[in-house]
Amino acid sequence: MKNFYLLSILFLIFACSPEKQKVELSGKWIAEISMQGKTMPFEMQIQEEQDGSIKAEIINGEEQIILDEIQKRNDSLHIPLHIFDITIDVKIGNNVLTGTYTKHYEEDYVLPITFHKGDKRFKSFSDEEPANFSGKWEVTFIEPKEQDTTEAVGIFEQNGKDINGTFLTPLGDYRYLVGIAEGNQMKLSTFDGNHAFLFEAELQSDNTLKGDFYSGKEWYESWTAFRNEDAELPHPDSLTYLKKGYDNIYFSFPNLDGEKVSLNEEKYQDKVVIVQIFGTWCPNCMDETKFLTQWYDENKDRGVEIIGLAYEAKDDFDYAKNRVEKMIKKYDVKYDFLIAGTNDKEEASKTLPMLNRVISFPTMIIIDKNGELVSIHTGFNGPGTGKYYDEFVQNFNAKMDSLLNE
Repeated sequence: MKNFYLLSILFLIFACSPEKQKVELSGKWIAEISMQGKTMPFEMQIQEEQDGSIKAEIINGEEQIILDEIQKRNDSLHIPLHIFDITIDVKIGNNVLTGTYTKHYEEDYVLPITFHKGDKRFKSFSDEEPANFSGKWEVTFIEPKEQDTTEAVGIFEQNGKDINGTFLTPLGDYRYLVGIAEGNQMKLSTFDGNHAFLFEAELQSDNTLKGDFYSGKEWYESWTAFRNEDAELPHPDSLTYLKKGYDNIYFSFPNLDGEKVSLNEEKYQDKVVIVQIFGTWCPNCMDETKFLTQWYDENKDRGVEIIGLAYEAKDDFDYAKNRVEKMIKKYDVKYDFLIAGTNDKEEASKTLPMLNRVISFPTMIIIDKNGELVSIHTGFNGPGTGKYYDEFVQNFNAKMDSLLNE
């Protein structure tokens, strides 16, 4: 009888306990990174396959960044972010994923992150009809401590409350921005795995914009803008140049096997050579790498070589080599890479003393068949800039055709 009562009590406990809800991972999720007292949202599509494997895509408008190394560990997900030394680690709850976003190459860089099912990255914050933010804007970013300024060009397209676009700067673009416009306010964000950008702005009575720019854990700038369809930036071939007393580019850096390589190698003689200053931590560099990879595959038999000079996040050859090898595998890159230094611009400049300085990652140097410098292109306007990217591709192809047909 005693056992009967015990069994009855256990039956009632389990009968009344809520069944643990099975979380449907597959679907569209809205992630929110908490940073600087703000919430930076982005979209991720997750697909759980029948064999238990999980794949995902970070979505920024037209851009889709594939994540194919995700591991499910009991009730948690470990999500390496593309080629970057960065991960998202979240615990699976009832229709929510909560955890951290960690940059492993930076000290104490951990931010809270939460995912929930949804379609729109920004929640509606007003019932007001949106102002018109479309068009081209002349922009000034202002760093508050030193009052340093950066000139930029904002290009936005708007469809009702939906808005997308980017900022072009002398050092490259801010890639694919997606957001919402309501009343006189606009919000835009992008997340490429490494950069978490949030832009906010309000249209003023004089039809100018006044806004804030939050980047990751600490970086902040205010910004102002006014409409100017003729707004332009300095030509990217004019910013980085040879210092007085130098007549060409010289270097000797180790390849991935640790062997020193220079432009004097037989492989590069009597050929057009493209030297790419880049880092695997840099999304703009990855845009350029994707472009150069496809171009090289189509043109490598025409007498051209590309050398990527990798400036990585740590002064450690093995670390840098592993990051570059991962990038090579992801993008199936067939041109050469050398380990040149770290991503500190002052230190990078010391490795190439003939340049006025290394201003931007990426920077592209073109050398003709006679070993003479042709041009140095600072920064890269990627596919997120639309017609500006198309213009770059057209000009690059024309220049290379001219050099290769000589």
